[in-house]
Amino acid sequence: MFLKSLTLFNFKNYGEAELTFAEGVNAFTGNNGSGKTNILDAIHYLCLCKSYFNSSDTHSIRHGEAFFSLKGVFELNEKEEEILVVVKNGQKKTIKRNQKEYPRLGDHIGLLPVVMEAPVDQELIIGGSEERRKLMDSIICQYDHGYLDDLIAYNRVLQQRNALLKQTARGAHTDASMWQVWDEQLAGYGHKVHEARKEFIKNFLPLFTDSYAYLTQEKEFANIQYVSSLEKEHMENLLSKSLQKDLALQYTSTGIHKDDLQFTLNDHPVKRIGSQGQQKSVILALKLAQFHIIKATCGLKPILLLDDIFDKLDIQRITRLMELVSKETFGQLFITDTQEEHVKSVFETIGFPLTVFPCSRG
Repeated sequence: MFLKSLTLFNFKNYGEAELTFAEGVNAFTGNNGSGKTNILDAIHYLCLCKSYFNSSDTHSIRHGEAFFSLKGVFELNEKEEEILVVVKNGQKKTIKRNQKEYPRLGDHIGLLPVVMEAPVDQELIIGGSEERRKLMDSIICQYDHGYLDDLIAYNRVLQQRNALLKQTARGAHTDASMWQVWDEQLAGYGHKVHEARKEFIKNFLPLFTDSYAYLTQEKEFANIQYVSSLEKEHMENLLSKSLQKDLALQYTSTGIHKDDLQFTLNDHPVKRIGSQGQQKSVILALKLAQFHIIKATCGLKPILLLDDIFDKLDIQRITRLMELVSKETFGQLFITDTQEEHVKSVFETIGFPLTVFPCSRG
């Protein structure tokens, strides 16, 4: 699988652009703000129906315009696939595959697997648990549609339970049977999500540790621990025990929506002891492991998007990373950097062809 061409219209700082790509490594170079990252985000949109950076689709519409559109032509299983994304102010986002609109966006997820790394991923290390849950969910959803359905259902029931907590706190009458109904549903979906996450971590962890060891030449040991309240007790029991606390807080304080991942280096928290280079290496190892697990489960090599990839890495780690992702194990690669000559010199060193796209003001 690879992206053959991309057409952008009114997307972020691009009025209109058409690009044709190589099957191997494609690099976008230029000053900050020139539009390099926006190209990667456009590719992410085409693969996963959303921006990697903006929670609101309309934030990706070029200033002063009413809509944006993206069109990508992919080669998938020796066939061409045309994907069209259109976002208009005040209207529902539309995704079309070969000119046929999807009845629901979730049906597109997994068709065109993608892995992206960007500077904002530092939040995986220093941010709250929500960022790490999003990482797990985004990976599992690309190969398990049932997981996506369970997660959506869980969040829907969670919203309803939280609404009932707020109503009760304001004096509305509720009886035990109502809580039992919501708790049974929440626990049912929650345990499915929990089991999927446990299975994911079991398969993901060896890929992560191997990737980190490769990048660091086995000088450090990295590890991940999955933390969940469901490891110790059934979720229905947890919900029952926390009801009075939840009524006081007016939200559900326990469940898989509180799960977390703990990253360590040599048994110490990365967040506390990791240098910027070590933290970036952990993030890259996460992304490489993500690539491998999606490839194994989907049978396709995901497109790999690496934004500002050389920042905070020494030349040894940069060279090892580029040697790794340039091998046949990987597929199409898109990278960005501010220094064109720097990018060229790295790939000249490892002897791998490179297609460069200089960017300037979109």
